Order: sequence, then C-alpha cells, then structure tokens
Amino acid sequence: MSPSSRQIEERAAAWLARRDSGTWSQDDERRLQEWLDASTAHAVAFIRLESAWNQALRLKALGAGIGRGVIPPHDAWQASPFFTAAPAAVQPARRGFARALVACVAAALVAMLGWYGSTRGPSYRTPVGQIASVPLADGSQITLNTNSAIRVAVDTRERTVRLDQGEAFFEVAKDPSRPFVVTAGSKRVIAVGTKFSVRRSGDDVRVFVTEGKVRFEEESAGSSGSSSHDEASTDGNSFTQGSNGSILLPAGTIVRAGDSGVLVQTKPLDEVEEYLSWRSGYLVFRETLLADAVGEFNRYNDVKIVIEDPEVATIALSGRFRATNFEAFVRLIEDGFPVRARRGDRKIILSSIHAAKIQAATAR
Repeated sequence: MSPSSRQIEERAAAWLARRDSGTWSQDDERRLQEWLDASTAHAVAFIRLESAWNQALRLKALGAGIGRGVIPPHDAWQASPFFTAAPAAVQPARRGFARALVACVAAALVAMLGWYGSTRGPSYRTPVGQIASVPLADGSQITLNTNSAIRVAVDTRERTVRLDQGEAFFEVAKDPSRPFVVTAGSKRVIAVGTKFSVRRSGDDVRVFVTEGKVRFEEESAGSSGSSSHDEASTDGNSFTQGSNGSILLPAGTIVRAGDSGVLVQTKPLDEVEEYLSWRSGYLVFRETLLADAVGEFNRYNDVKIVIEDPEVATIALSGRFRATNFEAFVRLIEDGFPVRARRGDRKIILSSIHAAKIQAATAR
C-alpha cells in the first residue's frame, strides 16, 4: 500500500529535523536524495516543508543565549543578553532598546503569521515531457501536465490555484465552506468536490469535466468563488447559464473559451476521458487531423515535428501513442500514409511523397 500524504509529510519532516541536528553525514545526504528521487510526492512535500522550516529559522533570535533544545519559561525572556542587568545610567537606554527590539520581533511574528495565512503559497512547475502529482494539505490532488506551472494558495475562505501555463487535472476534496477556484487568465473554474481539467494556452482556455459539476465564469463575473451561488440544474445534454453570466457544467462537458467567445460541448464521458489520456503518458486520437496530432506531440518533446505540405496536415488518423515517443509516431505515419520525413536540427519535417518527388526532380 502506498503511503498517504500525511505519512509522506511526516517522513519529510523527519529528514529536515535530522539534517538540522548537527550530525548530518554524507551517507544521510545520499539516503535523502534516494528518498526524494523515489517519488515526485516526496520531493514536493520536502520542498514545501523546507520553505516553512527556513521561515521558522528567523525565530532563532528569540532564543539568543538559550541552549539548543531548551524552551525558556514564559517569564524568562530576559535570558537574552539584550535584557541583562546594566548600570543605572544605561538602564533607560537599554530598556528603550529592549522595547524597540520586542516591537520589531512582534512585527516580524505578525508578518510571518500573515505570510502563512495569506493568499501566497507554493509554486509548482513541470519541464517539457514530464508529468507530476501534487498532493494538497486539504486532501485534493493535482496532476500537472507537460511544461505547466501553477501557484497554490489555501486560506480559511477559499482554495485557489492559479494556472500560469499548461494544463492540470484536479481531484478536489469536498469542503463546502471553501470553494476550490482555478484561475487561468481572466477565466475562473469553481468547484466544491469534483474532477476536472483546465488547459491554458495564452488567453485560450479549455475545461474538461469528468465528475460532479463546476462553474465557469469570467473573472469579472464575481469577486470570489464564494460570492456567487447559482442554483441552476443541468442534464447530460445541456448547460445552464447563471444570472451573473457564469455557466454551470456537468460531467461530460468540454468548454473552449477565448477572446472570440465560449463554446460548450457535451460529449460521452469516455470520450472526455480520452482527451485526458495524457495522465497515463499516452495521447489518444480519434479521426484527428495530423496537424492537430502533431501539435499535441510537440507539447511533450523538445524535438519538434513540422508539417511542410498542407496536404499532409489534413490527413485524419486514429490511435493511441506514447506522448514522448515521437520517433515511433513518425515511423507509423510514414508506413501508413504517403508521407516522407526528413530529420533536421531538433526537428522532423513531414511532406507528402508526391511533393518530395517533385522537389527531387527539380533539384536534378
């Protein structure tokens, strides 16, 4: 049985505490790296706790003069050298400095507590060709697709994820008191407990809903996820627009939104799942134009496929392909269609065999 998020965080905390104990060895470092490399969830938990750990180090000033592992009594802060006895002549100055120091420390504590309770939070990013799982403290799970970046913020009113680029699939833990809000540019997707994906390319956004319901809106439609409550009903073949311009979307819905407007489609659930096959490392195409299929492959690979001939771009294909195995995809295209592939510098150029023959004849 795989460890829970709580167990992973406890293990990450144990590693951090051991590293700060003063007995850290090269063998400890090697074992830590092995643990981090074993799972993305391990690395995410460690980075998150390490950030909090580093913030907490600022509090060491409060314990100046106190031995390691010793917690001073409530009335024993004078143990700091700043508060020790001094001649009467300098006592007022010391007391003034002490009061200033206490005020500074108090301000730092307030700022630090505010930092933890604010809307700022950790950021996560995946490189080209990589997929990562990000567990959240509330029990929700985020799966990041290739070349994607998000920022997470959780407070007592709302759980917010800002999708800066790429795509992410969300499995939202139910918490009616704290809506789960995903923002992508000026678009917002709001849920309480559901499963859906949001994909962003510049100002264009796509949403795929696989479970439950979500509300889609422009950011100007409401100031926060908890400020709008549309009591709209939907079925499997329609969607309902709320009074504030938002759209309530059931499972099986695909939304495409851009500057030109919003298109809502209802699809069989298994077809929607095919769009999200990237979660298992595969791309599934169903009578897809080669130009669109190539566009998907280029998201996952540094070597880009380029279509030189418009005739090739309109070829329709179906199949299931591993997203990072572009070479196998190109070979299948060459074997199954009148297409020729030429290898260049970090690119593969596709053209029709007919056009290639004309080029060869012209060259002679």
